[in-house]
Amino acid sequence: MGELDEMVQTHYIKRKEVVKMKRFLCGLILISLILMTGVLKSEGAEKFVTYLSLADYTAAIAGLNVPADMGCEDYIKDLNARGGVDGVKIKFIGVDTRYDVARGVSAYKRYRAEPKLLVVNAIGTPIGKAVAPLVAKDRLITLVPGDGEFQAHLGRVFIWGPAYQDSFAATIDWIISDWKKKGKTGMPKVGYISWDNPYGKEFLRGGKEYAEKMHVTLAPPEFFPPGSLDHSVYLTRLAKAEVSYIFVGGVDPTPTNVIRDAHKLGLTKTIQFICDYWGPTSLGTRLHPEALEGVVIVSYYLRGDDARKHPLARLWTQYGRGKLEDMNEVYTIGMSWAMTFEAALRKALKEVGYRKLDGEVIYQTYQKLTGVERAGLQGPCAYSPTSRRGSLEVKFYQVRSGKVVSISDWIKAPDAVSLHKF
Repeated sequence: MGELDEMVQTHYIKRKEVVKMKRFLCGLILISLILMTGVLKSEGAEKFVTYLSLADYTAAIAGLNVPADMGCEDYIKDLNARGGVDGVKIKFIGVDTRYDVARGVSAYKRYRAEPKLLVVNAIGTPIGKAVAPLVAKDRLITLVPGDGEFQAHLGRVFIWGPAYQDSFAATIDWIISDWKKKGKTGMPKVGYISWDNPYGKEFLRGGKEYAEKMHVTLAPPEFFPPGSLDHSVYLTRLAKAEVSYIFVGGVDPTPTNVIRDAHKLGLTKTIQFICDYWGPTSLGTRLHPEALEGVVIVSYYLRGDDARKHPLARLWTQYGRGKLEDMNEVYTIGMSWAMTFEAALRKALKEVGYRKLDGEVIYQTYQKLTGVERAGLQGPCAYSPTSRRGSLEVKFYQVRSGKVVSISDWIKAPDAVSLHKF
């Protein structure tokens, strides 16, 4: 019986070992299947990157930001419909910050962990300055309207076009030329009026020095709170300073309202008014054609019929935005943002591939976009290791019989940023 028990026990142990081996093999096969399924899913998953807009859809600059983001989103939709960039699609996220710094910072903190977030477009100058350190810490990049400070101190912030002070310097050149064409001698006196915030004061940080360099006298600038309903007191002070030209800042409808008030005071008869990038669009001139007649606008992007006749304007109607004649010209700026991102993404994918694509790569890539064209929507891209300017050229437009018409070719704006001590 002892030998039989031993045989039974040996058989039992061997059988137990076989069962364990079978279980191990089944487990190994199951793990292999899971891993293989994961790989297949990964290979078949849609590849995408994220673009975040810290926007203003309901407050001070909504009138221009809404159509701009429409242009950006529509171009991205069209690009994705064509397969994206080498199979990689772009996820557009737009957040209404209401032009409020606290909301802008909060929105960034909320979306900073979005998968493959590469670019943060801070629509307002104050928001751009507030989130810049956070974005830099996360090793992403920020896009901002035109603050020359980011050109003076090179970092991870890129400007949409020429810096604000550069455009003001180009305007000083235009004023001098216009003054001479009118047969005037000496130099004109120029007034400045804008919002009392960082954006409103940025033009003079280098722009003031350029005016002095060109021997043009600037009257004491007038600043008013965003949202002001009447600007008569500020305009009256400039008129008493005997200025011949007034440069008007603020985002439309603010410039339109300022000039409307100037027209009521009779100032548009004797003073030439000039607006910055965010001055009256063709839609605004329809409402106040008489008041805005003759107003000059410096712009780094196409306006008026130049914009509506551009081939890419088809996206406005293609994506159900309305009639082409109602297209706000700022729609083209948004398309330009998207085209710049597209060019950077294409270059980055070629250099490192999708898996290694991150904010650091896109930061390096944006600095390699020098000379990239955006279908003529603005001048060639000027981003480089030494430049954060989105382009260098501006055009001048004028309101004539209710229409915004071109009165110049593309002109390279002077470097006024370097004249200021930041």
